[in-house]
Amino acid sequence: MEQVRYLIIGAGPTGLGAGVRLRQLGIEDFLLLERHDYAGGLSASFRDAAGFTWDIGGHVVFSRLEPFLRLLDQALGEDAFTHQRLARVRLADRWIPYPFQNNIRHLPKELVWECVQGLLASRVAPQEAAHFGQWMEAVFGAGITRLFMQPYNFKVWATPAEAMDFRWIGERVAVVDLEEVLRHIILEEDATDWGPNAVFRFPKHGGTGAIFRRIAEGIADHIRYQAPVHQVDWEKKIVTYGDGHCVGYAHLLSTIPLDLFVSQIMHPKAPHLVEAAFLLEHNGVCVSGIGIAGLREDPTCWMYFPESNCPFYRVTNFHNYSPFNVAEPGKQMAFMSETSFSRHKPENLDALEGAVIQGLQNVTLMHAEDTVVTRWEHRVDYGYPVPTLGRDRALATIQPWLEARHIFSRGRFGGWKYEVANMDHSVVQGMQWAERMVLGTAEQVYRIQR
Repeated sequence: MEQVRYLIIGAGPTGLGAGVRLRQLGIEDFLLLERHDYAGGLSASFRDAAGFTWDIGGHVVFSRLEPFLRLLDQALGEDAFTHQRLARVRLADRWIPYPFQNNIRHLPKELVWECVQGLLASRVAPQEAAHFGQWMEAVFGAGITRLFMQPYNFKVWATPAEAMDFRWIGERVAVVDLEEVLRHIILEEDATDWGPNAVFRFPKHGGTGAIFRRIAEGIADHIRYQAPVHQVDWEKKIVTYGDGHCVGYAHLLSTIPLDLFVSQIMHPKAPHLVEAAFLLEHNGVCVSGIGIAGLREDPTCWMYFPESNCPFYRVTNFHNYSPFNVAEPGKQMAFMSETSFSRHKPENLDALEGAVIQGLQNVTLMHAEDTVVTRWEHRVDYGYPVPTLGRDRALATIQPWLEARHIFSRGRFGGWKYEVANMDHSVVQGMQWAERMVLGTAEQVYRIQR
């Protein structure tokens, strides 16, 4: 039976980060098992039959993590565009600059007043909120919450706000300052430069997936594709994959969704872990790409949609990220939309394509007379790990138990922490795991709560 010291399940951002860092540290005794025939995981890109390139969602490449930026520079070189973010919110038949809460002056006057009234009202202190829904009202007031925060977040998470925690937020949500809001209204100023992704890079060719294809090339001799893992015998430290192949390991890094890992992959089962995994919730996302003949001038990068006149929560002008994302640069548009689904928010996915096209027309991105030149769809059952009220309790039960048995679960769904689940976070989680294994240093991005 084959034996390796470091076994990595998954050649997505986390697994690739781990493999690259192991090699940098002079370690060659490692192996990555990838169930697909490509690297990149949820950050992969695809070229359709019409010659359009699509991502699995509206990825933008930005970071403050130096290890990721160095790796990104090596992978991209000069083959990248740098964009100043221009994002908008579609609400009340008009386009509102993002962040919405800082630019409510663009709303009809009666809605502006509703938002201001909500900000003036006495509310519970944010830190005393019992759940995400209460936190939204505490921070933004009833008006902004009703118009944007509540409907938009349900469209994204496909989970009731009352079931979600709020301590994940950090830089993910722009909070609101009443004085600044009033200033923007009275002086008629916009505030659009909030957030860490105000400037981002994007590959000229190949979509976001080009980054991870190039990273994977550097450790290609350590990756086995079309090698789905069926079982991890944690007592014997043996992984069964593919057509019954077995490999032994000393240390295991898994990026399999944590709930699936403990309930389906681990053998023998640990009943208390399976029970804890029931507290972990996620949504699914269907990414729909619609290619249109003709080009209309619109510098917007992406748009948010809280209202019910369309199924999607976000649309990316993917032709603006790179002109080479379409088959005929400068002559076509590529609208890439994202629609979530879950047990709380079922969607008729078989009819989604038609609903997306109708929705694009409803929000004025498409016209009835437009010529559709391509349609592309990609469904992922695991889109976002939802930060529910029971998540941290589940992780505090599962993760220490696994680590005591030399199993480390990291990445977007391996770690199940949305707040550190961006591409850069995921890559650096893998790199820091490798450093911990080889150098004994502590991980900084992903931390275990005990």
